Formats: sequence, C-alpha cells, structure tokens
Amino acid sequence: MSEIQTLSSKVVYENKWLRVKEDKIRRSSGSEGIYGVVEKPDFAIILPIEGDTVYMVEQYRYTIKERQLELPQGAWESNPDADPVELAKGELKEETGLTAESMEYVGFQYLAYGFCNQGYHIYVAKGLTQGEQKLDVEEEDLQVVPLSLTALKEKVINGEIKDASTCNALGLAMLKGII
Repeated sequence: MSEIQTLSSKVVYENKWLRVKEDKIRRSSGSEGIYGVVEKPDFAIILPIEGDTVYMVEQYRYTIKERQLELPQGAWESNPDADPVELAKGELKEETGLTAESMEYVGFQYLAYGFCNQGYHIYVAKGLTQGEQKLDVEEEDLQVVPLSLTALKEKVINGEIKDASTCNALGLAMLKGII
C-alpha cells in the first residue's frame, strides 16, 4: 500500500459551498509535490418513482452553460452533518414539492475522489404526495419533469442525461433490484 504524507496544507479559496486546499505532499518514494483538494459536504440524491414515473428536475447549470435533466439532489452547507435520510427528504421536498412515504437507501458513492472529497447518499423515494416546492434563490429556474422509467433509461443511454450522479443512482438502484 502506498501512503502519501501531508507536509503542509493551506486553504487557497473558500466560500459557503466549498473549500479548495493546496497540500504539499511526500510520496512513499520520497518525492515531494502538491495536491489540490476540493472539500464539499456530502449530498443526497433521490430517485422519486411512482408506478413507472420518475420525477426529474431540470435546471440551468452555469458551469456547462446548459439546462440539464437530473435527479433531485443537494447538500445542506449550513448543516453538513445532517442525517442523510433527513437531507434526502428535505431536498426532495424543496426541489419537487414531493413528500415520500418511504425512502429506501441504495448506497454511498464518491463524486470524483481524484480531486474532491464529496460523496453522496442515494435514496429511492416511493409513496409520493405532491406539495409545494421551496426553492432556494439559486434554484429559481428549476422545473420538475416527470418521465417514464423507460424514457429516463433511453436519455441516459443516448447521452441526453450527463449528470454522473444521476446515471450512477439509476444504475445502482437497478443493479440492486430496487427499481
């Protein structure tokens, strides 16, 4: 096993959503270098399904300058240690207005551990009741888009849905036989 020793660490950028650190490291070979690390709180991603209908959200993603379909997801930066199921329930309600009778845990994955420590908890939400959305200002253009499970799979296969966590959540839930 190769261990890397952290010699020093400094925060080079920080806002309410993330922190970027630059770490000076020593590899097991003795060579030194730097490592950039993005620290973000874990998030929850929810696959809300009723019958054959999956409730997606579509919103503009500034980083890629496109509107994209994805599963409801989010973190509570003000409460990064929140119970993941409570986070999932809260994000589902906030983004879609839906409340779930059951939240089945699918698993935990890392988003991109080559540069970021953020992971996500995957839930399948069933027994859905529609209520009111409670969108944050950053989500003001978010729209709920119901899709059949077949249409969702087709959009993933043909590359229309590009959000890795959405594709992974769908795939893992299917592989585990939850949906």
